Amino acid sequence: MYGDTTVIRGLARRLRDQGADIRAEAESLAAHAESVAWSGLAADAMRGLAHAHAGDLRQCAVRHADAAEALERHAREVDRIEELIADIERRASALLRSAGHALGGLAHALSHVVPDPLEHWARHFVAPPHGSMEWLDVHVPGAS
Repeated sequence: MYGDTTVIRGLARRLRDQGADIRAEAESLAAHAESVAWSGLAADAMRGLAHAHAGDLRQCAVRHADAAEALERHAREVDRIEELIADIERRASALLRSAGHALGGLAHALSHVVPDPLEHWARHFVAPPHGSMEWLDVHVPGAS
């Protein structure tokens, strides 16, 4: 639903590795251009073009690193949201169990006269599917 953070982090690692490979290619290209033994106008043009291409490769490597960081941030946010959803689900389930126990005997009889807010909530609560983002819209009574 939100992305498998293991897969997301794997993509981030691959992007970082690709970026490192691209950076190494840039350094290799620049070094090879400088090591060419010939000189003259054509050699200078080749070196200038090679250095320009190496600069482009370095920029590409930076963009790979930026994309990897963006994926890592996304994975952290997915983890945070999934933990928040699980926490809301746990609190709601605990309240539903608590309300279920309170509905027995005298508490149930009195709830028709003076309804308890928790019991009212429990009677009308429809749980979203497990793990759904809809849990983020659930107001759990007594929770901050």
